[in-house]
Amino acid sequence: MNLRKRKRGHVEVHTSALNDIMFFLLLFFLLASAVVNPQVVKLLLPRSETGQQSTAKKSIVVSIDENLNYFVDKQPTTLDLLQSKIEAYQSADTDITIVLYVSRGVSIENTMQVFDVANKLKMKVVLAVEQKK
Repeated sequence: MNLRKRKRGHVEVHTSALNDIMFFLLLFFLLASAVVNPQVVKLLLPRSETGQQSTAKKSIVVSIDENLNYFVDKQPTTLDLLQSKIEAYQSADTDITIVLYVSRGVSIENTMQVFDVANKLKMKVVLAVEQKK
């Protein structure tokens, strides 16, 4: 009779490859969340209870930050050149809507200057707001 103990195999789970996969997934989601809307300058938007998603198919994004810097599709511009830059977009397509992103601290007078430019060019303007929670 053979009463010796047999050597049994030792089972291991190697998780070093899983660490790499988790790192790449985390990196992917961080980059994807930063690029969700690449045409927007980071601003704290005013809040509204009845804010809705814009249904404009073709739009120009105009942003005003807290330092009164103007941006047209993330490109910095001045108030004097704002109308000419928007006209360049309008010449390509006449049915364009301006989506206006304004920081919370900006006065209504500065906001209305963009509305005046849009009225001169006979364009629609949509003011972007943040949904109240």
